[in-house]
Amino acid sequence: MDMLLDLVARLGRTTLGLIRAAGSLTLFALSGLSHLIRPPFYGRVFLSSFLETGFFSLPVVALTALFSGGVIALQSYTGFAQYHVQNAIAGIVVLAVTRELGPVLAGLMVAGRVGAAMAAQIGTMRVTDQIDALSTLSTNPMKYLVTPRLLAGLVALPLLVMVADVLGVAGGFTVSVVKLGFSPHAYITATLNSVKAIDVTVGLVKAALFGFLIALMGCYYGYNSKGGAEGVGTATTSAVVAASILLLAFDYLLTDLFFSQ
Repeated sequence: MDMLLDLVARLGRTTLGLIRAAGSLTLFALSGLSHLIRPPFYGRVFLSSFLETGFFSLPVVALTALFSGGVIALQSYTGFAQYHVQNAIAGIVVLAVTRELGPVLAGLMVAGRVGAAMAAQIGTMRVTDQIDALSTLSTNPMKYLVTPRLLAGLVALPLLVMVADVLGVAGGFTVSVVKLGFSPHAYITATLNSVKAIDVTVGLVKAALFGFLIALMGCYYGYNSKGGAEGVGTATTSAVVAASILLLAFDYLLTDLFFSQ
């Protein structure tokens, strides 16, 4: 009986802790978004975050998308050849890239690269009392540190995903034509016949949400870090893990919302 009561008590504490964390994260996000419509706006911080999130993440996202498209084409050919439906490979590649792999892989790459950097940067400012110094200088830390990064993630990741979509399809095209012997004209025609505006649009909607979540996790864990260098390291790890899990969870929810009918 005592063991059962202890288990119930632990479950209760865990549930309350999750609710408290979700509430704290929601209030943090709403606070950051609310400053978008209230001046001043720190354009230099936004531009720096935008370049870090978008431009400097371009090489790793481009390479990931290019090779992923090629792998999809190769694996699809291996599976479809036995059923003599190789002509479906172009459609499979473009749908997989635009709907899923483009936004998801770009999001995961950016989460590992930019989300960790945001958490480390803001976390270092927190443990060295630089955030308190901003408040002392009459600068709102949320407006200066968080809001520009949230907006940068929201804007930059869809642009990255557009590049990833193009390169992912290009990777599939290259492998199919060079290695598998497809006709370039036939492959391009099949690709254009398969792609739809809704597929690209949903991928970009996912990308915008993923970019926001990545920036949110990086800022939240960095802003609330404590305990010196060890705390900054913990915040960095937590930001990447939380962003990756939320990204995959919301990917499923959005896919179910748009494509389950």
